[in-house]
Amino acid sequence: MKFFTAILAALLLGASAAQAADPAEGLWKTEPGDSGVYLHVSVYGCGAALCGVIREAFDKTGTAQPGYDHLDKRMLWDMQAEGGGSYDGGKIWAPDRGKTYNSRMQLSGNKLTVKGCVFGICRGQTWTRVQ
Repeated sequence: MKFFTAILAALLLGASAAQAADPAEGLWKTEPGDSGVYLHVSVYGCGAALCGVIREAFDKTGTAQPGYDHLDKRMLWDMQAEGGGSYDGGKIWAPDRGKTYNSRMQLSGNKLTVKGCVFGICRGQTWTRVQ
């Protein structure tokens, strides 16, 4: 009986951990950058924040670019949930410009609006959920 109780407890803990995942976690497709390349960015929990890593790159025809220089590079970090689908306090690195910006995000369904600002000048994209 103790064995079954332990299994049930493990299953319940696993289920509650899965439910605790942030709704912005997942794989996101960026808009094309200055060069026409678009990316798949994996957004995941890192401590109490969200981070994101470039997992795949595609040229403007949709052809995968396995030799893309920035694969597996961190693109987003320290993004804090503010409630209501808003995130703030993080940083984003723009590979097409090689610059890092203060960042904020807004989640709405399967769209993630990502903005980066430096000295009051902002640029942004709307990413689409891949999975």
